[in-house]
Amino acid sequence: MLERIVAIAEEAGRLALDHFEKRGSLPVTSKAHLNLVTEADRAVESLIASRLRAAFPDDGLFGEESGGQTGGSRRIWVVDPIDGTFNFVRGGDQWAVSIGLFENGCPVLGVIHAPVRGTMLAGGKGSAPTLNGALLAPLTPFAPDRGSIGVGLDSGAPVDEQIEVLRFLMRDARLMIRSCNSATMAMMEVATGEADVYLAMGDSSWDVMAAWPILIALGARATFGWDNVPLTAGLKFAIGKPEAVDLLAALGLGKPTMD
Repeated sequence: MLERIVAIAEEAGRLALDHFEKRGSLPVTSKAHLNLVTEADRAVESLIASRLRAAFPDDGLFGEESGGQTGGSRRIWVVDPIDGTFNFVRGGDQWAVSIGLFENGCPVLGVIHAPVRGTMLAGGKGSAPTLNGALLAPLTPFAPDRGSIGVGLDSGAPVDEQIEVLRFLMRDARLMIRSCNSATMAMMEVATGEADVYLAMGDSSWDVMAAWPILIALGARATFGWDNVPLTAGLKFAIGKPEAVDLLAALGLGKPTMD
């Protein structure tokens, strides 16, 4: 199964990259302030959905652009065709195709492809995580003197609340802050050791579904489980090295907001 999803992600990445190279003439619209969408997002999601339906006709599908489609099984493929569309539009390389499997109420498998960088991260429950086909080592112990956190700032969240969180991270947790405007890419940085933990302040399930099971397989801890959490929930959580996650306990994370 994993090999098939990797192949779908590769094909989707090629299509996304083709649009990226022509982005100067690509129409761009907004779903909300600074929340952009392009024809590339829709075309890539359509391609992924078509391939998934052909390969797994009984499974459900939940995509950022197309919403949900039920299936006969207890499996749902959760897709973000281009996570980091803002970066995509601006010509940056921090965007990726994200395909995650949600089974029996839990993220179990994920594939992330960042085509500009030429990176493919894959794995999850029962599948040892790999980066471009090479096994990834488990997460290393947390070193407070070089602690780094990826932060997913949400343009829809209250500014005062976000400022207070940033103040806590710098003053109390004493972590170096990274923000790349893509949850998928930020969580990939935890997997590869560039950051110790990722903090979400309002992510959607499609932002994190692929990266989540990969990080758990590498030894990450998260501040909430997925029991009874709908795929439409707004997610505030931390995931990463256990010691780094412990530093964030005062933030009271792990209580999804329901749309």
